[in-house]
Amino acid sequence: MSLSVAQPAGFPARLAQTLLSPWSRFGLLIVLLATAATLVLVFEPQRLITDGGIAQLSGALAVLLFAAAYGTCTTAFLPRPFLNLAAGALFGAQLGLGAALAGTAVGAGISFGMGRLLGQDALRPLLKHKLLTKADRQLSRHGFRTMLIMRLLPGIPFAGSNFTAAVSRMSWPAFLSATILGSIPNTAAYVVAGSQAGTPNSPAFMVAFGFIAVSGVGGVVFAWRKRAKMRAATARAAGVPADAATEAPQPLDAPQVAAAEEKVPAAQAA
Repeated sequence: MSLSVAQPAGFPARLAQTLLSPWSRFGLLIVLLATAATLVLVFEPQRLITDGGIAQLSGALAVLLFAAAYGTCTTAFLPRPFLNLAAGALFGAQLGLGAALAGTAVGAGISFGMGRLLGQDALRPLLKHKLLTKADRQLSRHGFRTMLIMRLLPGIPFAGSNFTAAVSRMSWPAFLSATILGSIPNTAAYVVAGSQAGTPNSPAFMVAFGFIAVSGVGGVVFAWRKRAKMRAATARAAGVPADAATEAPQPLDAPQVAAAEEKVPAAQAA
């Protein structure tokens, strides 16, 4: 004789099912992010970082508090370069880099976890557009490599890339390891620049500033080339040759111009 498990029924069960539905959780995610962004704008918790109050504490405790504040602020969409400069100004180059990378991992982990828990089930069924499907496939199959490139390139929104990765099927280890490794170069440049902000003519500051500028230009070039490849792929999918879609029309030489002029009166007479 088989025993049947009694299924919960009634209003409490329906309420629990509604609250745990994908779109209810996604709505909670939107509310949490909007609340965090509002609190950052109103109370400006980044002042705890920039005013030097954290740096007055002991070394390890100061780094932990800085990493926690850093991660919270990045989840609320505060730009990381600003926080990286503050890390260098407060702790110096070496300790500041460790504090900034720890904060980067904290902020990325919070955003990725929130997106995976509250947003993935609601947003994955919407990935029907060809470009969105391709991006999801790239992140799901080649998560570490793709996220590493995204972290190395400046200009890509930190919080946006975190939530985009959360909607995909990328694993936690691939996401966190690629985030930490890929964030080292640009984070180090900003931290060094912040540590040398009082001496802008120093070689360390000039090298750090030069690296930031070169990486920015490199990011623009990479994005432009990627856009050109995507346009060519779209043209091939539509049946248009890639060279015809991208090449400009060539000017006519003198014999071709003369032949075209002779055809115009004949066409008008007809």
